[in-house]
Amino acid sequence: MGRLQGKVALISGTGGGQGRAAALRFAAEGAIVVGCDISGEGQSETINLVRAAGGTMTGPNEGFDIATGAGAQAWIDAAIADHGRIDILYNNASAAKFAPIERMTDEEWYFTLRNELDIVFFPTRAAWPHLTRPGGVIINVGSTAGHAGSPGAGTLAHNATKGAVIAMTRQLALEGAPLGIRAVSLSPGFIRTPGTAPFLENPDIRARLVARIPLGRPGEPEEIVAAALFIASDEASFLTGTDILVDGGSLAI
Repeated sequence: MGRLQGKVALISGTGGGQGRAAALRFAAEGAIVVGCDISGEGQSETINLVRAAGGTMTGPNEGFDIATGAGAQAWIDAAIADHGRIDILYNNASAAKFAPIERMTDEEWYFTLRNELDIVFFPTRAAWPHLTRPGGVIINVGSTAGHAGSPGAGTLAHNATKGAVIAMTRQLALEGAPLGIRAVSLSPGFIRTPGTAPFLENPDIRARLVARIPLGRPGEPEEIVAAALFIASDEASFLTGTDILVDGGSLAI
């Protein structure tokens, strides 16, 4: 406990899933968590859970969109006004549309770009001047989809955006190194979340998905967050510019 004691950690997408798990774990490790989510209800629930567990969490209670320059800047400005610094920026939030290329609409393509790539770029740009130097850390959530395709799943837009997030992270690491800012991406495999629950509830789909995971099961949000906690901590002080896979071995096949 206390691996992030006193650090200000901004985490996006804290309304549920991996974002909620991150808020709870980072706060338990002593961080002051500043969250946001497009779901105001989910965000409020997470704040209550963190505080009930004895942690510190702030952030807007209403639905908040950081996939725009103005929205991201408002989130960062509020965090600086309240806490005066940013030690960790955890770009967790994302959302995608899935369809084969011949059926993917303009709206679905741009939705995915906005909610998986813009939602990383704009908060990072806004936070960059405020990241505590040396020692500032950026954690971007990539995906195994940024490394490999998925036959028949219509993941083209998702592959494109997550590959871009991984590439963006490498460049951020190079630009941040002289300033003492580290940047690392974290690429989950198939994880049990509210969004993936319908797939896991279908026995046939679950069997096909699990067959491609050598460890024989989906991952849990807490297992992704455990890796993120290491990246955010001072224990990872020589780690930057790389992508860490947490995928149960799926890319080893």
